[in-house]
Amino acid sequence: MDYSLEEAARRIARARHLVAFTGAGISAESGIPTFRGPGGIWDKYDPQVLELDFFLRNYDRVWPVIKDMFYTVIHKAEPNPAHYTLADWEKRGLLKAVITQNIDNLHQKAGSRNVIEYHGNTRQAVCLDCGRTVPLTEEILSQQVPRCPHCGGRLKPDFVFFGEPIPPEAARKALEHTLRSDVYLVIGTTGIIIPASLLPYEAKRNGATVIEVNLHPSEYTGKITDIFLQGKAGEILPALAKETEKFLPSSN
Repeated sequence: MDYSLEEAARRIARARHLVAFTGAGISAESGIPTFRGPGGIWDKYDPQVLELDFFLRNYDRVWPVIKDMFYTVIHKAEPNPAHYTLADWEKRGLLKAVITQNIDNLHQKAGSRNVIEYHGNTRQAVCLDCGRTVPLTEEILSQQVPRCPHCGGRLKPDFVFFGEPIPPEAARKALEHTLRSDVYLVIGTTGIIIPASLLPYEAKRNGATVIEVNLHPSEYTGKITDIFLQGKAGEILPALAKETEKFLPSSN
């Protein structure tokens, strides 16, 4: 395994289909807690609130908890330099897609357009009664228990709960880009949440170079990671972008 920023930059500059795969670690620097570890979401909340059956049985009681868990923090969060680096790479045609496990919309806020939200998002909700998808406006979220503006029915956040499948279109696009990738940039994820965690293995199996950016070694480190850059994504990615400039054709 390599630890060279220069080699990572060289691989990225020469990539034909660079894909980024991001997890909670990239957003932690924007003030959004990760789920696991000291100070994580599961230190404060019971994971069963995100179990679909529990949510449906305890709808009125669970919604206020979900709003406190996600919407209070996420709506105030802003992208950090890691998000902006990926958005810039996409704008310049270097990065083909971001596959994110996050539901915080920070990649889009930073300017990324081809974002595959593997676990859904917090921007909208689905009515469990009429089936419509509605934007989660401040007006709706200000209700003690949000209700559908069309029929008054129960709303479910449009992200994946425990017990729910991955949205089919997101799963399809994620696998398509994963299999096309020749460089796969894994950022801020432990690699333990199935099925999302299986994607980097597919990339590696298909011949991609796996570059990992993480504060700590993950399930991928020492197994499929080719280049491991340890540290904060908000510091490493801008440094990696600067180094990459040396190897891009326009820099010669």
